[in-house]
Formats: sequence, C-alpha cells, structure tokens
Amino acid sequence: MEQARIEIPLLCGAMYPCSNPELVAAVSEAGGMGIVQPVSLTYVHGYDFREGLRHIRSMTDKPIGMNALIEKSSRSYHQRMTQWVNIALEEGVRFFVTSLGNPRWVVERVHGAGGIVYHDVTEYKWAAKGLEAGVDGLIAVNDRAGGHLGGRSAKALYEELEGMGLPLVCAGGIATPREFAAALEMGYSGVQMGTRFIATHECQASASYKQAIIAAGEDDIVATERITGVPVSVIRTPYIERLGVHAGPIGRWMLQGRRTKHFMRTLYALKSLWQLKRSLMKESATGDYWQAGKSAGAVLELASAADIVREFSRVLPGQQKI
Repeated sequence: MEQARIEIPLLCGAMYPCSNPELVAAVSEAGGMGIVQPVSLTYVHGYDFREGLRHIRSMTDKPIGMNALIEKSSRSYHQRMTQWVNIALEEGVRFFVTSLGNPRWVVERVHGAGGIVYHDVTEYKWAAKGLEAGVDGLIAVNDRAGGHLGGRSAKALYEELEGMGLPLVCAGGIATPREFAAALEMGYSGVQMGTRFIATHECQASASYKQAIIAAGEDDIVATERITGVPVSVIRTPYIERLGVHAGPIGRWMLQGRRTKHFMRTLYALKSLWQLKRSLMKESATGDYWQAGKSAGAVLELASAADIVREFSRVLPGQQKI
C-alpha cells in the first residue's frame, strides 16, 4: 500500500460524529493517516468544508484522506457528496475511502486527478463490485468493527478477499500494538482503527463517551439496526436497551424492498444524525448512541493520538508502508 505515501500503515477511520480536525491532523502528523468525514466536519464541528480542510492543513502538511458515503439516498445528498469530493481534490487530497454504494464515479474523478480509492467491504460480492469499478484497495470491515460492521472474522475475511489482487486493510477489533502486528502478520497491508482514537486527548467526544469506551468490555458492545437500517456497533446503554436493536416489522419489510430500502435508511439516518451529534458532547452516564467496536475491551486509558501511532510504529515488520 505504498500508494498512500504514509510512514505507518495505520488509518484513523472516518467517524461520525468523532472525526474532528484536530484528531485527523494529529494522526497524519504522527505518520499514519487521518480520514476526514465530511458530514462530521460540517454538520457536527461547524466548518465550511473547504475551510475545514484548510484548518487541518494548518496543523499538518502530511497526507490526509476523505471518506465518501456514496449511497444515493437522495439526489441532493449525492450532489453534495460530489461537491465535497471535488473540493477535496482541489485542496490536494489524494486518498479516498468509499462506503455504501458503487464507487465508480469517485474512482473516475479521483484517478483523473492522480489519486487512489479504497472501498469499504464486508464480503466478497461487494469487493467484486469495487474491483469492477476500479478501486485501488479494500477496507475489509470485520465482525469486531465499530459503526457499520461485517459478519466475518478478520481471518475469514482476509482468506475470502486475498485472491483479488488488491491491498487489504483490516478494519475492526484492533486497539493494541500486538493486535496491529498480528493483522500485518496475517497478510493485511494496513489497519484502520476508530474506537481507540475516540479515547484520545485530541478527539472532541465528551468525557462520558470516552470513559464509556474505557469501561466497556467486549460483551458491552451490541449491534443495532435502529440507527441506519444496517447493523451498527454501539455501547449498550439504558437508551439502547429501551430502543431495542432490531427494526420493527414495517421497517424490516421496507428495508428489504428494492425501492423502499433507501427511503427507510434515510429516515433512520435523519434521526441518528441528530442523536449522534447530541451524544458527542452530552455529559451523561447513559448516553444515546455511543458507537464503538469490540476493541473497546482493550482500551484501558486515555492517550494522545500521536503517542498511539508512534507506539504502533515500534512493532512494524521492517519498513512496511501503506
């Protein structure tokens, strides 16, 4: 994965609502790569998208990436995402991670500017669509990931995808240098982490959110369909227990329909955007939606994002780079 031109094959995954500019910049400056989440940058943290990118650039001149959520839930959203991709390219971003849709249009735009595109996948059929669309690599999202998660273990997913001839990044279940090294030894070209980077000084999540991650064990992480219509890993709180983790009968029926699933996911997303933004800064013992993966069980204390990256760099085999 030398295409990304970073020193350490470690990505700070795009997180709504936790990807604030200071966190993105800190990971990149330390030698990994922070990935910008556009809705988080604009809706949660209040930046004009271009100015937000320039603010990050004021803190680091090292490579940063951008996440493009490309599901066509509405025409206006697709137009806005297209605009964000174009602005990112104009501002010098050359690494993109696509999610939840066909990445072909992003690949065409980014390749035309000399950049690269990695695509989030949870199984072979989505990886095949990404390969057909011309992506340069795959973010292999396993069953221990925070946020949207897959259904396969890191090992099973690697074995399923390794024959495609693309670099694979392990996403899910990694919070320690030992786990990082194990993923690289398995054959992954790099690792993407999210949960560990929430419990850092640079992340602007509430102290309650960070402490909930530190206190959580693996059994405290549950998958719910009630946020976006597809499984999302969250910390079990009284609110989540009251809400339940499964879509109701009408919601489930609509999520299975070819024409209705996008509408239903949009309804879920509109509600969850507000709830997640509220939960980011809410100092509460119960929380609303606190996204986290199984790796929370290995997060025992707050740390600097830069120190985490440097600590992980010490277990690199040779001079492996993304």
